[in-house]
Amino acid sequence: MTVSADLIRELPKVALHDHLDGGLRPATVLDLCREHGIIPPAGSAGAVADWFHAAADSGSLPAYLSTFERTVAIMQTAPDLRRIAREFVEDMVADGVVYAETRWAPHQHTEGGLSLEEAVQAVQDGLDEGVAAARATGRHIVVGQLLAYLRHLDPSDDLVEIARTRRETGVVGIDLAGPEAGFPASRFRAQFELARRAGVRVTIHAGEADGPSSIADALDCGAERIGHGVRLVEDIDGKTFGPVAERVHRERICLEVCPSSNLQTGTAADIPTHPVGRLHDLGFALAVSSDNRLMSRTRTSRELVLTAEAHGWGLQALETIALTGLEAGFAPQETRRVLREEVVLPAFRAAR
Repeated sequence: MTVSADLIRELPKVALHDHLDGGLRPATVLDLCREHGIIPPAGSAGAVADWFHAAADSGSLPAYLSTFERTVAIMQTAPDLRRIAREFVEDMVADGVVYAETRWAPHQHTEGGLSLEEAVQAVQDGLDEGVAAARATGRHIVVGQLLAYLRHLDPSDDLVEIARTRRETGVVGIDLAGPEAGFPASRFRAQFELARRAGVRVTIHAGEADGPSSIADALDCGAERIGHGVRLVEDIDGKTFGPVAERVHRERICLEVCPSSNLQTGTAADIPTHPVGRLHDLGFALAVSSDNRLMSRTRTSRELVLTAEAHGWGLQALETIALTGLEAGFAPQETRRVLREEVVLPAFRAAR
């Protein structure tokens, strides 16, 4: 069954991989730059959107990541973090997302004097405001925070401890992000082991700017999901899996695939040849998300539209992607079960 772009936009979606500092509204960038006396990258919201997209369209992950200096600079106070988090929820709701995890690196948001705990609370306040406003209008959405370590910074236990103490108040897990090549996940092995013992869920960026060995390193550190992971195809020959691919397939490790950003970082040439189609056909567990909506000028529904059109995905494939993402989510199981039974499955049944 061919699925129209309009239907995809209406169907419930799951966004597991969306960076808070990569999803600001262009108008918000302008507002906050002016408020803090920072020269914006352009003079209008449309031009700001153009600037970020062009600057991120670099062909390498380090160059792509350099654009975040602009957004992080205006995310240093509690009101700013609260606003951006609230707008994150509003934008998810507008895109038909019913389950979302927003990831960000609190260590980058203390230059204005906030402690890590205060920064996390400010984001949670914004998320809570957005969720409450959505539910007041009859829209149901579940949102959680992922606290991200950065590969190039020194390991510390603080984010694991915050995640442990806030498991019941919005923080659903931890992440490892930043420049991949040359900064192995194993540098943070002690923190991931601490997370495992504390019952804190773990996802790790891998297989984007480095190959299958980076994915294996992340799995050895306890990653339950892999951010991106598309270079796993380098460990696949036809339908024969190498050891890393076999492990990911056997253990149903969900790959958080973000096609458009992969084009910008040089991981893939275009959507039709992007590994997401092949990985889906081979039965890997996949979720499709937007990564950085500002830098890639996208949203989760657009990623699904582009991927469905390029790889011939019908309603069944889209349902599988949504249910796989929901199953791999880090929010409490009962919360996700209710979403599955009362929101996602009924919507896909009605679409048939």
